[in-house]
Amino acid sequence: MKETRILMGMPITVEIPGDGSVQAAIDRVFDYFKYVDEKFSTYKDTSEITAINRGKLTADNYSEDMREVLRLCEQTKKETDDYFNIVTPAGSLDPSGLVKGWSIYRAADLLRGMGVKEFYIDAGGDIEAAGKIWKVGIKNPFKQEEIVKVLYVQDAGVATSGTYIRGEHIYNPKDSNRPANDIMSLTVIGPNIYEADRFATAAFAMGKPGIMFIENLKGFEAYMIDRNGIATMTSGFGPYTKEPEL
Repeated sequence: MKETRILMGMPITVEIPGDGSVQAAIDRVFDYFKYVDEKFSTYKDTSEITAINRGKLTADNYSEDMREVLRLCEQTKKETDDYFNIVTPAGSLDPSGLVKGWSIYRAADLLRGMGVKEFYIDAGGDIEAAGKIWKVGIKNPFKQEEIVKVLYVQDAGVATSGTYIRGEHIYNPKDSNRPANDIMSLTVIGPNIYEADRFATAAFAMGKPGIMFIENLKGFEAYMIDRNGIATMTSGFGPYTKEPEL
């Protein structure tokens, strides 16, 4: 059973093999994403992150989830030589670069807690694929209706950072006057979507050197397309593109 809804400003798809009996599990996942949106959306006046940015909420009163996300953001900043940074050029906090992958990962845990072993969650192109082997397409950033690579992944996360959907929304935190625009897309495969997403965001901000950052991360692979349409992949990426034999 497969269902798509618009939440968090993007299409979110949940697929669980089975019939209508899995509807409750699908509904629970969408309810969770709605909760995340209400708490972390920088576009909602009523969200917790907006209250923080407006100085209406002190650190002593942050929710447990907010504390966890901000802690993970700080950890990721340290692990990426400050290329992952949630402080915007305007000085506000925007943890979106971590929240999406984190929330997909948490939603996957909800399904596992309900005994669901095979599922696929896709939130705006960031994916957690569990149980069986799932096919995941990488879009051509210059021609979005075209798939340039098909991946075959199992029990893994696939995250893509790029400018072709939301424009130049990722910046180089070490030079906020220069947008990260020398590459068009960077797809990262990792052990889960939380890990893949946070490192994809940081690596994209690095520009072309980001592919080498992923190359040196154990358990991660990546596929990069630069602004000239030239693709570069990490050394272990190739096997993910080979269709498994039946």
